[in-house]
Amino acid sequence: MKRKYALQLALASLISTSSISLFIAKTQAQTSNIVPDNTLGAESSQVITNFQGQQIELITGGAIRQINLFHSFAEFNISAGREAYFSSPNADIQNIFARVTGGNASEIFGKLGTTGSSHPNLFLINPNGIIFGKEASLDVQGAFVGTTANGVQFGNQGNFSATNPEPVPLLTIHPSVLFANRIDQNGNLINQSQAAAGKNLLGEEVTGLRVPDGKSLLLVGNNINIDGGSIHANGGNVELASLAAPGNVGLNLAGNQIKLSVPDNVERGNVSLNNAAEINVRSANGGDIRIYGRDVNLAGESKLRAGIEKGLGTPNSQGGNIEINATGTIVRLVGSQVKCSWEVLVMVEILISKQESFR
Repeated sequence: MKRKYALQLALASLISTSSISLFIAKTQAQTSNIVPDNTLGAESSQVITNFQGQQIELITGGAIRQINLFHSFAEFNISAGREAYFSSPNADIQNIFARVTGGNASEIFGKLGTTGSSHPNLFLINPNGIIFGKEASLDVQGAFVGTTANGVQFGNQGNFSATNPEPVPLLTIHPSVLFANRIDQNGNLINQSQAAAGKNLLGEEVTGLRVPDGKSLLLVGNNINIDGGSIHANGGNVELASLAAPGNVGLNLAGNQIKLSVPDNVERGNVSLNNAAEINVRSANGGDIRIYGRDVNLAGESKLRAGIEKGLGTPNSQGGNIEINATGTIVRLVGSQVKCSWEVLVMVEILISKQESFR
């Protein structure tokens, strides 16, 4: 928290003195490979490398459309030990969208975050895939959406596409749909993050990708593999949705959370959790996990955890739900857990159309 506060103060000072150009440095060894493209013209994204002499790439510029800020990159990667922060330039910004128009997956091996005067949701869109390495972490102020969809639709106003990149039209409302008009079979979502992620409500150290309590973390794309990594959204909402064919996934923004609407008629891909992977939304109240796929596999002592954490909550607390919606097979191998505390207040729902295998 102190690091982010210092970053915000430095950014404010930098802008107030109109001296951004003094901090633009040539890429040095080990800097992250973040390369803006030219699709936004005069509104192109800008990267300040080694901001304030630290191992930080500060991302400014972009196209502002009222509550939305749009960025576009040919490459977007964060090296191990490095940090990349999207600057939110004013308090009105509620959503930041970053599309990757090049042909390579995004490798997030360091810290990805947002900074500024608002608490925006962050969308990272790369149809070629997104890989979160073991040291990957999040420092966002709102929800986080990582997707290999082709782009984002904004009601009847238009779209922001990574595969047909154009200047940003007047997209002034919240996004309504993640659209996939073609599927890159190599464009998978992988989470191996075991990075330190602060303390939970009980004061215990946790690891993995984490959003602020009560917020959402969504991964939407082709095959999804949580490989030894963890995801934490205490009292919030974690959703994994895998698509194997073109289709649309609805986005429902309600309060502090974003939820998915996955149609039944879209062919799905596979979702797997292995090597002691964990998704945890336990808190003093609320917290939901939803998984949409064809075959859903929990192996290697992997865990889904929801409900009221021990030592927290009141008699009036209401735990959230765990829902696994599969069109193929659900396999839970020995040692893996689908577990809720205060289970009288929590629903575990298994929706499956073919067969169910619990071994």
